[in-house]
Amino acid sequence: MSNSFSKEERVAFEDILEGFNDALVLSRNVSIYNTDGSMMERTNNVIYRPQPYIAQSYDGMDQTGNFTAYTQLSVPATLGFQKSVPFILDALELRDALQEGRLGDAAKQKLASDINIAIMNVAAAQGSLVVTTNTAAGDYDDVALCDSIMNEQGVQAFDRYLALSSRDYNGLAGNIAGGAGGASVSRSFAGNKSNNAFERSFVGMVAGFETYKLDYANRLLGATGSNTTMSTLVGANNYYVPTATQTAVTGETQNVDNRFQTITVTSSTDLLVGTPFEIGGVEAVHHITKQGTGFAKTFRIVSVTNATTVVITPPIISAQGGTDAELQYQNCIVTPNATATMTRLNLDTAPINCFWQKDALEILPGRYAVPSDAGVAVMRASTDQGIELVMQKQYDVNTMKTKYRLDTLFGVVNKQPEMSGILLFNQTP
Repeated sequence: MSNSFSKEERVAFEDILEGFNDALVLSRNVSIYNTDGSMMERTNNVIYRPQPYIAQSYDGMDQTGNFTAYTQLSVPATLGFQKSVPFILDALELRDALQEGRLGDAAKQKLASDINIAIMNVAAAQGSLVVTTNTAAGDYDDVALCDSIMNEQGVQAFDRYLALSSRDYNGLAGNIAGGAGGASVSRSFAGNKSNNAFERSFVGMVAGFETYKLDYANRLLGATGSNTTMSTLVGANNYYVPTATQTAVTGETQNVDNRFQTITVTSSTDLLVGTPFEIGGVEAVHHITKQGTGFAKTFRIVSVTNATTVVITPPIISAQGGTDAELQYQNCIVTPNATATMTRLNLDTAPINCFWQKDALEILPGRYAVPSDAGVAVMRASTDQGIELVMQKQYDVNTMKTKYRLDTLFGVVNKQPEMSGILLFNQTP
């Protein structure tokens, strides 16, 4: 074949794949769901992924009136990311094999970064567990607050991860190293934890979270204006009833995405997308026992629809409607109030530090069906997580230039915003 890869290029591709695999740090810490290419094409690259059931138990031997159907909730996941790095080398540049190697290194670095950033963007935008402190990062207690909010609401106590901005991560490392606040502090850790923190700014496991340092981090703007209000009375219908499916006007049954809810507020003027907030009289519950935690439930603004309606996550499932689905998935207790205050928690602009339980976030590797007999040389390989990298090459005799491109196709979904959240530092009242 005229456009075929040389032995050197095949070795280079193997090196690219190895480096690409190593750089996919965050994709190793989320769930993986492999899709079927034919099925995804027929469904416009959308597949519904199930959320976990929450069971109910009852007292006594006679359970005659307690046999009810469980509502299986699901969320749409899309193969929505098509990332490509194309480049050209002419016949002169190809004399230097390092040219191709350097461009390949840059390509794998960018594609791996694209995947990591996609994961972080989804976590930062939809994580609904919100922890804030009024000080800079630098204390075990900061991370322990993330552990507490997860424990209180029944999130599994394993496979937990925390990704911090560089400054916040290094602030925590400084505390472990024994120099928090510029003072010498005596620490006693097994192994070389303090030395690693001092020499390499390495934190590792803290308060049940495996921690990672980000060289990029989304930022959340501080709130402006005044807090708005909303009604939590039953008649205001600002509570949510989970449902697995709905029937369209044409009679077709469709799945429902139960991660979001549209609510009515007095004014959406000062509610920016991403805003974390609490609602007066709305208390978080443990998702399994349904017992109140004693702390306010936290929410996020997903989108602003108009002057008086916004979309939030998670929905307010308070059991005010009395249905079995509400009792099954109840996430809060509401003390009804016609003018409940929506208190915004992003008081100051700050980096968004994300934490999550592994099953909350999921990556869906995709696959391109690139023909290998159409005059273009094709190599493909998959990472440990199943993410495919495709390399193509084509020579143009008119210009003596060779085109290369590296591509990857994938999707990212936050299946359960209540198993992921954000940590904001320096939120001074």
